[in-house]
Amino acid sequence: MEETISLRNLFQVLSKRLWLIILITFIAATVSGVISFFVLTPVYESKTQILVNQAKNDQELYNTQTVQTNVQLINTYNDIIKSPAILDKVIKELKLDGSAQSLSGKIQVTNAENSQVAQIVVQDTSAKRATQIANTTASVFKKEVPKIMNVDNVSVLSKATVGESASPVKPQPLLNIAIAIVVGLMVGIGLSFLLEYLDNTLKTEQDIENILELPVIGVVTNIKDVPKPTNVSRPDVAARVPQRGETYGS
Repeated sequence: MEETISLRNLFQVLSKRLWLIILITFIAATVSGVISFFVLTPVYESKTQILVNQAKNDQELYNTQTVQTNVQLINTYNDIIKSPAILDKVIKELKLDGSAQSLSGKIQVTNAENSQVAQIVVQDTSAKRATQIANTTASVFKKEVPKIMNVDNVSVLSKATVGESASPVKPQPLLNIAIAIVVGLMVGIGLSFLLEYLDNTLKTEQDIENILELPVIGVVTNIKDVPKPTNVSRPDVAARVPQRGETYGS
């Protein structure tokens, strides 16, 4: 026996368990909102830029080959910036808690393709501390790179600053709630179809015809709210027990 599912059946399943889908979606959105607003710690982001170029008195300042060499050096500099040789000095200067490895997880170094400008991005739970880490990392790197690479071609292009109304970059409550709503809908719809699949009871005569392929001869209806018979007695015709010496009708 082949089972076919029509689009109407799908809508019937969804409409029958619409309350379940709405409930799961509401719970998911509520939990996501509570976690985003009250549980997760806000994380702030600060950025500073460094420029990799040759000294100003170098005659090959604008030589194409020299520029290409500087671009290739940025990839090496990215690793040096996040190395203990730099971050240990940053931790010591700012008197931070933690190791160079933990600090490295807060720092990201990026640069556009074929660009001599590298960007140091720092994320921290404190906007002020993120700014201090970004600026200190850039200055320490500029100071230490001549000793490490034996070349002085790094300058700080722009320093990180703390805005008056610094806003966290994460969590993003609205985005988290939107994702939770989508996930809640998917879970609710999936659970509805699962419950429908596991439900093998026959509820209507249509189920008998479709599943058992038997004709329905008759239906026993369920009669509800049938009024019960009541005995109404009138006070003026109530039975009276005769006393001694009395007869009925007297």
